[in-house]
Amino acid sequence: MMSKLLLLLCFLFFLSFSQLFSSSFSFSNSTKLCPHHQAIALLHFKQSFSIDNSSSWYCDYYDVTFYPKTESWKKGSDCCSWDGVTCDWVTGHVIELDLSCSWLFGTIHSNTTLFHLPHLQKLNLAFNNFRGSSISAGFGRFSSLTHLNLCDSEFSGPISPEISHLSNLVSLDLSWNIDTEFAPHGFDSLVQNLTKLQKLHLGGISISSIFPKFLLNWASLVSLDLLDGALHGRFPDHDIHLPKLEVLDLRWNNGLSGTFPRFSENNSLTELYLSSKNFSGELPASIGNLKSLKILVLHNCGFSGSIPSSIGNLKSLIALALPGCEFSGSIPASLGNLTQIIALHLDRNHFSGKISKVINSFNNFRNLISLGLASNNFSGQLPPSIGNLTNLQDLYLSDNFNMFNGTIPSWLYTMPSLVQLDLSHNKLTGHIGEFQFDSLEYIDLTMNELHGSVPGSIFKLINLRYLFLSSNNFSGVLETSNFGKLRNLTSLDLSNNMLSLTTSDNSKSMLPHIESLDLSNNNISGIWSWNMGKNTLQYLNLSYNLISGFEMLPWEKLYILDLHSNLLQGPLPTPPNSTFFFSVSHNKLSGEILSLFCKASSMRILDLSDNNLSGMLPLCLGNFSKYLSVLNLGRNQFHGIIPQTFLKGNAIRNLDFNGNQLEGSLPRSLIICRKLEVLDLGNNKINDTFPHWLGTLPELQVLVLRSNSFHGHIGCSKIKSPFMSLRIIDLAYNDFEGDLPEMYLRSLKATMNVDEGNMTRKYMGDSYYQDSVMVTIKGLEIEFVKILNTFTTIDLSSNKFQGEIPKSIGNLNSLRGLNLSHNSLAGHIPSSFKNLKLLESLDLSSNKLIGSIPQELTSLTFLEVLNLSENHLTGFIPRGNQFDTFGNDSYSENSGLCGFPLSKKCITDEASKSSKEADEEFDGGFDWKITLMGYGCGLVIGLSLGCLIFLTGKPKRFVWFIEENIHKKIRRSTRSTCRQGARRN
Repeated sequence: MMSKLLLLLCFLFFLSFSQLFSSSFSFSNSTKLCPHHQAIALLHFKQSFSIDNSSSWYCDYYDVTFYPKTESWKKGSDCCSWDGVTCDWVTGHVIELDLSCSWLFGTIHSNTTLFHLPHLQKLNLAFNNFRGSSISAGFGRFSSLTHLNLCDSEFSGPISPEISHLSNLVSLDLSWNIDTEFAPHGFDSLVQNLTKLQKLHLGGISISSIFPKFLLNWASLVSLDLLDGALHGRFPDHDIHLPKLEVLDLRWNNGLSGTFPRFSENNSLTELYLSSKNFSGELPASIGNLKSLKILVLHNCGFSGSIPSSIGNLKSLIALALPGCEFSGSIPASLGNLTQIIALHLDRNHFSGKISKVINSFNNFRNLISLGLASNNFSGQLPPSIGNLTNLQDLYLSDNFNMFNGTIPSWLYTMPSLVQLDLSHNKLTGHIGEFQFDSLEYIDLTMNELHGSVPGSIFKLINLRYLFLSSNNFSGVLETSNFGKLRNLTSLDLSNNMLSLTTSDNSKSMLPHIESLDLSNNNISGIWSWNMGKNTLQYLNLSYNLISGFEMLPWEKLYILDLHSNLLQGPLPTPPNSTFFFSVSHNKLSGEILSLFCKASSMRILDLSDNNLSGMLPLCLGNFSKYLSVLNLGRNQFHGIIPQTFLKGNAIRNLDFNGNQLEGSLPRSLIICRKLEVLDLGNNKINDTFPHWLGTLPELQVLVLRSNSFHGHIGCSKIKSPFMSLRIIDLAYNDFEGDLPEMYLRSLKATMNVDEGNMTRKYMGDSYYQDSVMVTIKGLEIEFVKILNTFTTIDLSSNKFQGEIPKSIGNLNSLRGLNLSHNSLAGHIPSSFKNLKLLESLDLSSNKLIGSIPQELTSLTFLEVLNLSENHLTGFIPRGNQFDTFGNDSYSENSGLCGFPLSKKCITDEASKSSKEADEEFDGGFDWKITLMGYGCGLVIGLSLGCLIFLTGKPKRFVWFIEENIHKKIRRSTRSTCRQGARRN
């Protein structure tokens, strides 16, 4: 009875509960959970953006699904059902918004309706494009927010300090908004207030602060990423007690210093990333205590010494990367204990030993996918045991420090999983064998000693995307049809070999996806007809071949087109409008520059030098591209005037019109070219006075005006400190007159006190195009195909300068060459030239200089060439150091000079030699007997004469006789002293 009653009660309870549940369910379905005003706010937020899939392209890189989530947002529907929106199931308020990877493009304004969602707890807007938006104060209004992710969404400007008011934040990710920055003390305020944070990711944001040590007191901290934050100061040396910390990333903070971080034994660290040369010292044996460590990256650090054997204790390690450090010695055998390792990179260190021994220690690495041992001091031949690493996909053994020799081993062609192979910069010889598997996507065998033809198996690697075989000795004929199967190839470099090329009609469009092609320095001849990659090719280098012409230039997206040093003939080809680098220098092109060039609005470097081009320069050449950096038209046959108009704010760095027939005056609009570094107008017909107004250009380093019709006095400048960056000046072969421009010479700060020891020696220009200049130095006309930033020279020769050489030239103590020859300079050679300690060439010939050659010039120990000929110099030629190496030509046509190396001996030399020989003769034949006899006779005669004179009372005539002889000797001695003094001075 009791059991039946209980069963009835249960049934009634279930029935009532079912009715309640049913009514509740129907209530939920009949009402909209999302409040109307919040739905409207979301719709307005959606309407402020356009949809652009390129805004979220990084998501594809990270293998994250990306699509326009807001496309599901429709007016009249429940916003809680929209993609990316999560509501509170009780109140209906929007509490989570995830629009990461949603293709959003537009600006988040300070009054955006996004800030009308006060109940948000999680907000994720990562991987969109909000260019022009700032992380404004509105984000600080979300008082309930626990998670905020704005990663990599193109935010810029200062980060609002209101972010530090989000006291409930557990996770904050603002990383990779590289144009944002914290206000002064903004970062300190943030980390002091947000004490609940478990995840703080600010990678790529300018923090510009000393590392905040109190961060290491956050016991709740799990992940800390401050990569590339301009942190400085010293990282704490004491033990770090953060038991929950799993990730620490401090890479690319070059101002941060310290030793390897010390963690307590009770640690959970799984990932550690450091990169700064200021992190130094040896790795401690205690590194073996990081038992949970899975990833260790020490990139470009100053750590040195050997790797401790305790590293073998890190049994959980799956990735070990130590590239670019200072480690040395052998690789410890204990490394073989890391059986879980997937990636091992020890590149760019000083490890040594036989490569076979190293590889054999890796036999337990059955899971190894990526191996990098490049740029070390390993030696010997590649061992076959690499073939046992059957899962290996990436193998990097490049750089000539390795000195791997012998042929490429046969087992390498049979590795089934190999995707990337880099054996570049070694000493491998022989032929390339036949690859057995088509898994390879990347092959780099650059800079070896391989020879023969390119094997047919390479043309069957259907997955190949990158092929680099440059700087070997490959030869033979390549048929473009061979590339038919390489439809995925994007980069091909066969430069610096001995290959030729043939193209058949049916293979003109091979390589449909090629982006970069370099066939420079080969034996390719004839008319080019290979039109590969019409819609994809961006880089084409065919320089240093024998190509005589092109059927067409069909490429629509070509950025770099380098055709210099070929046999191109006929009219100048017009590059695509997309091109920003175009060089056809050192060819045989003729005709005029067409006005079509003025449509190349993206052009940055235009080099048409060393051809047979003629006609007048299009007036648009100075202003057709705001990006134009280099305009080189040198050594052609252009005539007329220089373009008169240049864009305001232009980027022109190098103007070279040398070796044409340009005339008229210099356009004053050159003063607008504030970035100008090289101005070469030599060997033209320009008729003007000295362009003193160029002295205001702050970057001008090279000024060549030689062989024109410049004239008049250079005079003084009204500009304070003109030409402060100028270090190569060539005004030779003009009609300048008057005194040398002492004021300008005193202003040449770039030729004074250059501390070459602390300078980074580099060439003018950029990595691909480097400036050149023709100068006369050491008596020879030399083309500097690269201009070293320490080279300095002044050439004022073959003008009509007169007066004395300013002593102030001696202040230009970093000068390498000085040529003042073929003028009408008078006076003495300044002794201040002794301060030109780096001078290698000095030419003062064909002037009217007088006096002696300063003895102090012998201290110029770098002087290789000296020309003082055709002057009026007199006296001794100094001896010592470099002066003992100069020949007769250095001093010819100076009738008053004498001494080595001239055949004319100095008079005082002979006199002093005779006197010295007489003294030696006297000293060698001294005889006391003869002396005593002479003394006796002299005494008798002297007494007799004395008595006679005083007895006659007439001593005056005798006194006069004695005095006259003394005076003659004094005068003779004085003249001799003056002659010697003149030679010394």
